[in-house]
Amino acid sequence: MPKQSALAVRHARQDLEVVVSHVRDGQFQRSLSLLTAATSVLSGLEVAYEHYRGSYSQRVMYTPVIMSAVLALAGIAGFVSARAARSVLRLVSAVTLVDAGVGFYFHIRGINRKPGGWRLPMTNMIMGPPIFAPLLFGTSAYLGLIASYLQREEACHVLTSGKDTLLARFLPSREGRRLLSMEQDIREGRFQRQVAIVTGVSALLSGFEAFYSHYKNNFRYAAQWTPIILAPALAAAAFASVKSRKVATTALPALSMLAAADAAVGFYYHSRGVLRRPGGTKHLLYNVLYGPPIFAPLLFGAAGMLGMLASLLRRKRK
Repeated sequence: MPKQSALAVRHARQDLEVVVSHVRDGQFQRSLSLLTAATSVLSGLEVAYEHYRGSYSQRVMYTPVIMSAVLALAGIAGFVSARAARSVLRLVSAVTLVDAGVGFYFHIRGINRKPGGWRLPMTNMIMGPPIFAPLLFGTSAYLGLIASYLQREEACHVLTSGKDTLLARFLPSREGRRLLSMEQDIREGRFQRQVAIVTGVSALLSGFEAFYSHYKNNFRYAAQWTPIILAPALAAAAFASVKSRKVATTALPALSMLAAADAAVGFYYHSRGVLRRPGGTKHLLYNVLYGPPIFAPLLFGAAGMLGMLASLLRRKRK
């Protein structure tokens, strides 16, 4: 038994080293495409029932629900086919990012239209539409866009093909060269700073969403303070990683794992809150719709996942 345990540990370590090597070399397109599909499904469900509470009063409220389903299918297509990843997944991800920006505008307008508008910012942000939710919805699209530029896991060398440079042909020469350089950096896994910045922004937005969501509940449980504390700490580590490689490989992964664990705990509490509502499982759909947002903690976990990804990537060549 001790020999078998040691052998299992050795194999697990070797598998982990292979995964880390693929990430550092930008060879994880299939994995990230599949992750894009999974996060898109979760964020789409979250948006679907939040907009159901708003009775889908405007047609634009259907667009993120539709785009989340389309993005999930595009992510699966990108997992299956490299060509689909470079074309379909990239296009759908870009459109979804635009839709997230449009949603952010409508949420700002919704807050402004409440009594008192921005003269009562905290009250109307807490009681109005969740202002940063559309931007968090865009996280899945960002992952899909990055995946479209990566190499496949089975790639044995760094790609230098110009197939991904159509946009560069329509840009001024300087901007075109900059875009080509950025694409090449992504293919080689050299975009740690970019992912660190996205991690920091995502953590701050998630923390603010958690704050006013838990504020509505008067912070009934001590556990409701944990994402409020962890979010700025993760954001600080992520932004510090832009300047410091050491922070990117020490504090950032540690805080990212804490955020991911906290997201799992939050998901448990939100699920328990849904089941404790009158009717429990007998009225499960109703309780999911009107109980605590069941998938919201997992969106905070996405920031932790981005942080762990950033800690494994390489930095751009100077």
